This record gives sequence, C-alpha cells and structure tokens, in this order.
Amino acid sequence: MFNIKRVDRLVAMSVLGSLLMVWLVLTGFDAVTQFLRQLGSVGKHGYTLSNAIVYVLVTFPRRAYEMFGNAALIGGLLGLGGLAGTGELTALRAAGMSRLRIAGSAVGVVAVLIVGVVILGETAAPWGDQQAQAMQLRMKSGDLGMGTNSGLWARDGNTIINARGTSLKQHDGVSSVQLSDVRVFTFSNDGQLSRFEWAKTAEHDSNQWVLHDVRNTTLDAQGTHPSTIASQPWQSSLNPQVLAQSVIQPQYLSMRDLRRNIQYLESNGQSPGSYAVAFWGRALYPLNVLVLVLCAMPFAFGALRSGGLGKRMFIGMLLAIGWYFLQQAMVNFGTVYGLSPLLANLLPASILGLAAWLYFRRSA
Repeated sequence: MFNIKRVDRLVAMSVLGSLLMVWLVLTGFDAVTQFLRQLGSVGKHGYTLSNAIVYVLVTFPRRAYEMFGNAALIGGLLGLGGLAGTGELTALRAAGMSRLRIAGSAVGVVAVLIVGVVILGETAAPWGDQQAQAMQLRMKSGDLGMGTNSGLWARDGNTIINARGTSLKQHDGVSSVQLSDVRVFTFSNDGQLSRFEWAKTAEHDSNQWVLHDVRNTTLDAQGTHPSTIASQPWQSSLNPQVLAQSVIQPQYLSMRDLRRNIQYLESNGQSPGSYAVAFWGRALYPLNVLVLVLCAMPFAFGALRSGGLGKRMFIGMLLAIGWYFLQQAMVNFGTVYGLSPLLANLLPASILGLAAWLYFRRSA
C-alpha cells in the first residue's frame, strides 16, 4: 500500500517540475516577443536599447502573472501524463487511490504556488507596468511625466498641470481619458504665480478640454480673487490620445487601485465598467486557475484505459484554452447586457466546477 504523503510528494514533484518548465518557456517567449517589438522604437525620441531592455524587465512580473494559468494547465497535464506514461498512475489507481485524490494532489501544488503568484500580481506587476508606462509617456512627449503618488504632471508653456487621478472611459468602443483632482498653475513671464485653477474633473470633448466644478483664483498686486464655475473651456495642448495610451489599463492595476477607481466612479454616478470587470477577474483569478486545472485532469486519466496519451493531452489543452476564450466572451456578454461583473466572472468557473464534480463523482 502506498503511503499517502509519499504519493502526494510523487504527484506534486512531477507536476511542479513540468509547471515550472512550461511557465518559464511561455513567459520567456512572451518577453522575447515584446523585446523585438520594442526594438522598432529604438532611436525614436531618444529611446535607447537600454530603455527597451528595462521595459521588458519591469513588465516581466506581469507577464509571469498572466502566463501562470496556462502554465498550470499544461504543466498539470504533462506532470500526470508523465506518471501515466511510466505506469505509476496505473499503480496508484490499482492501490486504491481515487482519481479525485490524485487530481487533488496535483491541484494542491498549484494552490501553493498561486499564493505567491497573487502577491506578485498585486505588488511587482502593477509597479512594473507603471514604470513601463512612464517610459512610454516620456518617449511620446517630453513635457509629460507620471509620478507614482502625485499623478500626472505636464508643462504647457507658462502653465504647469497636475492631475492626481486618471481613468479610462469607453464610449462607442473608443477609449478616452478623464483627469480628476486637476490643478492648473499659470505663471507670468517673470516666473510669478498669476492664476490657480482647481477642477474636480477634466475631459476632452473631441474639440477641446473642459474643466468641471472649477474653483479659480487670480493673484495680483491687490491680492487674491476667487470664483467658482460649473464648467469652463480649458485651452491646453495636452494630447488626449497620448494620455489615453499612457494610462495604465484596468487589467494591469492592483486590486487596491481598481477598488479606488470604482469608488470614485460610483461616487460620481458613473458606471465602473471595465474597472469592475477587471477587479472581479483579479479577485476570482485563483479560483479560475484551480478549477481549470482540476477539470483538465480527466484527459490525463484517459490514458489509463487506452493509448494515445499525447492525443488526449493535446485535446485537453485545446478544450481548456478554448474554454478560456469562451470565459472572456461570457464576461464581455455579461458586461454588454448589464449582468453583475461578479456574476459574469463567477458563472464560467461555477459551470466548470460543476462539470468536474460530476466527472469525479461518476468515476469515484
């Protein structure tokens, strides 16, 4: 009779080795592909080869986070497939171990790793993407800068602009940027502050910038002269397309930043949209990965009764990857038809989990 702890170690080490190898290959290939793309920008606007290397390095944590799900799926199949190929999986079944017990050992090692992956996705990955976006922003315009805590800074002639918050809005499939907590400092030719404007938000209406909920303060020899206005045009050369490209995409933000954007949008009577979808996608990421790995295990067990392990594993990978795209489609469908982002993200995993439960219950 096999010792349960030894069995867990056997399955876990087989899956772990395959998973790490696949994870490194997938992430490395993605990084090399991005590096080749960055080479096309070298020599433009002062962008150097070292900048391209730094860009790929700082975005590597995010690529590792994104690739872990696929690596766990393929690595789990390869790990159990290796045991099936050597007859060890057959021996475990002959010793009385259920398929669910063996699959649980495989999923267990993924569960341990995913704790570190989630921490990576909430710390190094968002930080790296912020650094990468700041590099791209400086390359596109020398008068723009993005600080980690102080937001967006820009110079426009005698005017200095600071926006503490930036968010993307979708309208008719087109992304536009909205600035919030905007401060505009206007200086005279001799370097003295002559005007200060604070606005709750600033948006570009395709023709010009417009400030909303504005407090104006003019400074002169007689003192300060405050005034308020609901909205006013803002003459600025800030390029809205460049800003939209520089704002971190919702799927690259940490859950804390996503939650802050959601609360801001909801407090202003706006739909959180893609930020809510991204938040729940991040929150349910561990569940989705574990359920997907568990449901892929039957394709490894299929080799116990018949040949063609490679064929069965290939079909299993295709179905699992196809399910991933189907999941994205279901989430998008739910977003379009007003389904709760939580439910839209939870529904695919629930269906997949039910299918796994039915399979292992039948084969117990």
